[in-house]
Amino acid sequence: MRAGPALQATLLAGLLGLTGAARATTAPPLTLAQQARKAEVIVRATLGTPAEVRDGDVTYVAYPLTVTETIAGDPASLPRQGGAPALLFLKGVADLPDLRSGQDVIALLYAGRFDSPLVGFNQGFYPVVNGSLVPGVSVTPAVTAVTPATPAVPPAATPTPPATETITDPAKLRAAILAAREVRP
Repeated sequence: MRAGPALQATLLAGLLGLTGAARATTAPPLTLAQQARKAEVIVRATLGTPAEVRDGDVTYVAYPLTVTETIAGDPASLPRQGGAPALLFLKGVADLPDLRSGQDVIALLYAGRFDSPLVGFNQGFYPVVNGSLVPGVSVTPAVTAVTPATPAVPPAATPTPPATETITDPAKLRAAILAAREVRP
């Protein structure tokens, strides 16, 4: 059986990735707990002056890090720039957070070289300004399972969304990250 010209064109377009509109890189929103469990390295650090770095035909923008606290993982596993661990972003990648030299941040990171080293395609980035997280981080407090002594009441027709809390204290963010990493599936 031989494919007709229309089917051949459709198959070729599919193989070449030409079907549909241009696709942007997106990531589903991750909770802080999901980010914490996915991260290979979590640090509080100050961003250094960015520099372009070439790796073969690929150009990255590298922000050297002065690590002030290691929350999880080993910062030595991160790519390096100027002898220091660094954040490497693919040059020209869209939707990066606002990165500035001298900025104090808590970063949840992948150790490898990707478009963005931040977990969840730029979600794992928390600036610290004057000792507070800006903006604050919304988290759902952990719920402890309780076995009821009496039979359970049937659930309401419209479930109530879990309560959230906004964390602005970096120490509380650290505690929430560490708690989430202890609850690995």
